[in-house]
Amino acid sequence: MSNIPHVLILGGGFGGLSAANEIRNNLSSLQIKITVVDKKDWFMVGFAKLWIIKGTRTFENSIGSLNELVKKEINFLKEEVLQIDLQNKNIRTTTKTLPYDFLIIAMGAVLAPEKIPGLSENGMNLYDHDQLTEIHNKLKKIKSGNIAISIMGMPYKCPPAPFEASLLIDSMLREKGVRDSVQIHFYSPSPITLPAAGPEISQQILNLINSENIVFHDSCKIKLVEKNKLIFQNGEANFDLLLAIPPHVAPKVIYDSGLAKEGGFIPITRDCKTPFENVYAVGDVTTLIVNDTMAVPKAGVFAEGEAITVAQNIISKIQSKKESSLFDGKGGCFIESGRDTASLIEVDMFSEPKPSTKLTESTAEHLAEKIQFEKERLSKWL
Repeated sequence: MSNIPHVLILGGGFGGLSAANEIRNNLSSLQIKITVVDKKDWFMVGFAKLWIIKGTRTFENSIGSLNELVKKEINFLKEEVLQIDLQNKNIRTTTKTLPYDFLIIAMGAVLAPEKIPGLSENGMNLYDHDQLTEIHNKLKKIKSGNIAISIMGMPYKCPPAPFEASLLIDSMLREKGVRDSVQIHFYSPSPITLPAAGPEISQQILNLINSENIVFHDSCKIKLVEKNKLIFQNGEANFDLLLAIPPHVAPKVIYDSGLAKEGGFIPITRDCKTPFENVYAVGDVTTLIVNDTMAVPKAGVFAEGEAITVAQNIISKIQSKKESSLFDGKGGCFIESGRDTASLIEVDMFSEPKPSTKLTESTAEHLAEKIQFEKERLSKWL
């Protein structure tokens, strides 16, 4: 057996790819072996989904292949993770048992539409890449009626995305000349649009969607979905087309391993460690509490930052330096306006005395930056 340490990375999304690349850019394959495991062999920057819905992008043109990792001496295994054995330091996939010296869990959150009775029969899942083309076609056909966008659980990935979706749908309907005969209603379980960004920015986002006649309904906690009808704990609403953001959970294998409580996510602190030696978790599969009311949002940019933190700590262990990096909690999310501009929400989750957020003006430059953000990730990681 070679005594080259093996870092095993579960998940080929923002967290997994960012960690794998950061480690490989600093340590050669003689110093560390890296394996990424994912049940799909492609990576997509999540916000490209909105462009597919809008029809300005195809799925094929929005993905990078994880098989490209091999060129960087990063092994890639396209298989499902069936078991994480923390006692014996290995994981089991469909065909293999892989031992690890370091484990990075970056498996993301799983969409759980089945948690809402009637959702799958009566609504579309805005976050499911398999439904994007169908959503696009339905939006192209609609001439009148009610479109409902409903957030059905908290937390969910990429908090601004449903608001962007409403603005992009608004622009699609305007371009078709049918916007005046279609209502867009937005239902959220939360009292404000974007709790993670705080009340001021939530108000700015509310003003932005209201300015396009998108009606925001707060504190709408969903119970079930019937044909053309949303049933909330405190009322109901009719729709002709429902675009839902379903509840999110961690992958089942995470609960089986005891890393998280059923329905929740892996609790981490700013060093992204779990209670198990050399086992780290990053990104959407985790909960990183900031204060009583707030956790780090589930967004790719934070997964990327956490993953770099973990990578740096693993690198210093391999180099026998003192481990020290903490996740800085900084990140930004773009919000497209539907008018060929975007604004940027800049977040510093660990600033004192409280998290700080600011929202920039909506400009064409920020939209160009958003497109560049995607290009850069795909080219530097794959």
